[in-house]
Amino acid sequence: MTRLPELEYRILAALEPGKVVSVADIVEQTGTDQSLVMAGATMLAQRGLVTIVEESLEEFSLTDLGREAAKGFPERKALVALGLKKTDEKAELVELPGRLGKDDVRAEVKWLLRKGWCNRLQVSFFDHLFLTQTGEAALNAKGADESFVEKLAEMGRATESELAAAGVDVKAALELLKGRNELLKRKKRVNRKLSLTEAGATLKAGGIEQAIEVNQLTPEMLIRHKGNWGDVVFRKYDPGLATAPKYPGKEHPLQRVIQEIRQAFFEMGFEEVASPTVDTAFWVFDALFQPQDHPAREMQDTFYMAEPKCGRLPDDKLVQAIARTHENGGDTGSTGWRYKWDIEKARQLVLRTHTTSASIRALAANPNPPRKVFCIGKTFRREATDQTHLAEFMQIDGIIIDEQATLATLFGTLEAFYKKMGAEEVRFRPSFFPYTEPSAEVFAKMGKLGWIEMCGSGVFRPEVTRPLGCKVPVLAWGGGVERIAMLRFGLDDIRKLYLADIDWLRRARLSG
Repeated sequence: MTRLPELEYRILAALEPGKVVSVADIVEQTGTDQSLVMAGATMLAQRGLVTIVEESLEEFSLTDLGREAAKGFPERKALVALGLKKTDEKAELVELPGRLGKDDVRAEVKWLLRKGWCNRLQVSFFDHLFLTQTGEAALNAKGADESFVEKLAEMGRATESELAAAGVDVKAALELLKGRNELLKRKKRVNRKLSLTEAGATLKAGGIEQAIEVNQLTPEMLIRHKGNWGDVVFRKYDPGLATAPKYPGKEHPLQRVIQEIRQAFFEMGFEEVASPTVDTAFWVFDALFQPQDHPAREMQDTFYMAEPKCGRLPDDKLVQAIARTHENGGDTGSTGWRYKWDIEKARQLVLRTHTTSASIRALAANPNPPRKVFCIGKTFRREATDQTHLAEFMQIDGIIIDEQATLATLFGTLEAFYKKMGAEEVRFRPSFFPYTEPSAEVFAKMGKLGWIEMCGSGVFRPEVTRPLGCKVPVLAWGGGVERIAMLRFGLDDIRKLYLADIDWLRRARLSG
């Protein structure tokens, strides 16, 4: 009869020769915490009595948006609301917001088109949605993605094999759900199973019994047992065993990246500036020589304030300099845009679409070289939210004012910055931007992700700098903060940085 510590005894008692038992089943049988069961199993495995087999699985569960989608996908609701029944029947796109009772239907239209349920065509100058054969078939049968989400709503959480056993075409569902990561949570799980080795089966066949297990030798034991320790077993400790994970408090991953960006610029001798989140169109658009009829100024691209609608402009001398530059080029040598500049449009208040407005304000306040400034702040654009776009996001912006500044200065600065952010290599490609000439896009090589576009850059045009009183070259750039954070944490969905996914927040490494 072999005497074993209580935990090891319980594990061996739950195992039978030739059978494989999951750790979860042993936890349920013994009523013991999983981490303790694994600790005991590891001890037995080290003595050659038990074999541990590990299987990696991916477990799925729904987010709040996923649970909402389980009640009906947006494109499904839109398809029903359109009321189309036969292939090639059409409905005016402008009718869809009223039928759904919402103003913004871009997400619904995007998925109707992406799934091929509808085609979008212009008839008599109006956009129409035409039902396709695929859309007609979809009226009578739910897709694999819809079945996947509905079944997951019932089960709470499940692995791929469990969903497949429930009749879900998981492969087809995941293909259809690409670009909709906001609906699902994915978590890597390790399924561990135990079985008796030949030595373990022999030991159990010879008889095992539970011994009294103790942590340390006490005076009472010395008196009671008088040196005979045969009826007790001292608990063994293995400092190499895994312990239950600990999640100490820490900064939000995005906040950590922001602080690292600030530190990188400080180390390169930059000063930090800021500007209002709600600013006039004068600073956001006009001072950057963007014409007042530019598409970016339209309501569908920019958030305009309803109340108050207008803000204060700077001194009249600067305003008139900008006006002349737009109308005829002013003193810049340009011909301008050749239209009558409207001061009322410049007074309009908007949620800034870029942090370049901060750079322009800083340049106007002090155009004298040498000077290096940067800004990090929120920007806003009317974007349909998906895995690469948000209506509200963070942007980095910077300028260098220097008589000797050249493209080489700009490229050297940005290469140094992005290498501080973890890039292996940095490259530049000629491009076009409205208020810089010459212009270049910046690409960084980030590990397995390869080459990624990081920001736009260039030299401010004279139409931007001269009206502000600056007569020397001004280097400028602007890019997204979230792009750096996504690369740092290996994310393929920008929304992950803002969703309150406590599991991801706990596991996210802040460095290394």
